[in-house]
Amino acid sequence: MIKVSETAKKKVVELMTDDGFNPTNDFVRVGVKSGGCSGLSYDLKFDNTQAEEDKVFEDNGVKIIIDKKSFLYLIGTTLEYSGGLNGAGFVFNNPNANRTCGCGESFSL
Repeated sequence: MIKVSETAKKKVVELMTDDGFNPTNDFVRVGVKSGGCSGLSYDLKFDNTQAEEDKVFEDNGVKIIIDKKSFLYLIGTTLEYSGGLNGAGFVFNNPNANRTCGCGESFSL
């Protein structure tokens, strides 16, 4: 399961609405793909379709959808949003990651 912080929830709702998605019915699709300076990188996008193997969770009013392969890498992760001086963006606090890169967009196990 993925947790969603309050700041991430507010930003997700804002961005989904701006992109024409309905935060009540549509999903935030979170995944893991090969790449990045640490070997694996996070993939985050909005979606309104669910595949048969997808896992669906809801936390803090945000519906999260994860493909079966990515699920194992993301168990226990918290999605946060940072708007600080170092740049704004979503941050994944992943307890499964042994190493992350400086930008926080990639990790390794």
